Amino acid sequence: MYTAISIIIVIASILLTIIVLVQNSKGGGLAANFAQGNQTFGVRQTADFLEKATWTLAIGIIVLCVLATAFVSTGNTSRSNTIQQRIEQSAPVQGQPEFPAPQPQTPSGAEQTPPTN
Repeated sequence: MYTAISIIIVIASILLTIIVLVQNSKGGGLAANFAQGNQTFGVRQTADFLEKATWTLAIGIIVLCVLATAFVSTGNTSRSNTIQQRIEQSAPVQGQPEFPAPQPQTPSGAEQTPPTN
């Protein structure tokens, strides 16, 4: 599923790039060439369509990116668990140091009495 969403994101990104390049900028842009030859839509309707298409594709890409994170595989967790169990079972625990129990601190000036059995 992640691969399919990634392909859709790439296609939408390419379309967004083309639509942005076609839009009429301050310098005229590629949309000026299309507007002169095509009087069916008119200049204003073409610009509105391109702007709506830009916003739709941009929002669509954002939504698809967020959706893709839900399908990102984190690896085969059952395999890592079985490997970890095998390691824990096969390697005996050796050489763990045994630390003496901590002695309780007595206030200074108090007598210490040895424990009686």
